[in-house]
Amino acid sequence: MPEIGFSFRIDQMTVEAAGFVRRSDEASHHVDKVIKKRRGRKRLRIQLRRPSNAGTLQHLFHCCQTLFKGPGTVPCASDVQNLCRILDGMKPEDVGLSKDLHFFKPKSEIDGAPRVTSATIYKCDKFELCIFFLPETAVIPLHNHPEMTVFNKLLLGTMHIKAYDWVDPLTSDCSLSNSKHVDGSSVRLAKLKANRRFTAPCDTSVLYPTSGGNIHEFTAITPCAFLDVIGPPYSKDDGRDCTFYQEVHALPDTEEFRKLKEDGYEWLRETEIPKESEMDGIEYMGPQINKPSST
Repeated sequence: MPEIGFSFRIDQMTVEAAGFVRRSDEASHHVDKVIKKRRGRKRLRIQLRRPSNAGTLQHLFHCCQTLFKGPGTVPCASDVQNLCRILDGMKPEDVGLSKDLHFFKPKSEIDGAPRVTSATIYKCDKFELCIFFLPETAVIPLHNHPEMTVFNKLLLGTMHIKAYDWVDPLTSDCSLSNSKHVDGSSVRLAKLKANRRFTAPCDTSVLYPTSGGNIHEFTAITPCAFLDVIGPPYSKDDGRDCTFYQEVHALPDTEEFRKLKEDGYEWLRETEIPKESEMDGIEYMGPQINKPSST
């Protein structure tokens, strides 16, 4: 199938994905219409390849309908395995992407600081399917997914992931309390779960409400794209808002603290939404999902 080029407006928007709120401009996105960007910035061009059908994406959608039961629930192990099998087999073309696109070439020329872009494929009160595009060196800062189960599938590129889980004082053999005050602010102890690079294609990562690396940070080593399957989505009304964190290094230089560091523990402090967390939103125009009228 021939490639269809789309140019999207990239502005100072934030996006309701990974805990951000979308503020979109009134602009229609048509196949042959190029929308000029404000402030003289270059267009971020993402081309989507339309296959003859969206069978894999449709299969993923139906599996999510069965797997996610809504807030307060966690999928069973067999359902998690089934969804991972589908995601492990997904290719960039299944969501309209190609590794040959200019965006995914190293050293792509994009004016200004590298900004993350997202496109929501589908969203309901039980789950969300969303693609994130990260230019080289772009960062999604350390953040959490409260009361959520998240499947992360890297589709293209190389990305570094650092992930933590909170330390449970009732089950941990750590001798220190899991919360303290440093410089007048509260900090909490977390255990490092991942700190390495991932290159597509690779296995799907799964995080749970209290395990698997629920607090994590993404850094693009090369331009990359990943698909997130989130259940349930963020919701301020239901208490599932996104919180950002930073590592605290100004701690007493004692043997006990040094030992914690060596064993992969870190103290985290809540922080304001970092400037680099600002995202741009684009309309998803890849293969479409056939949604039942009841969803």
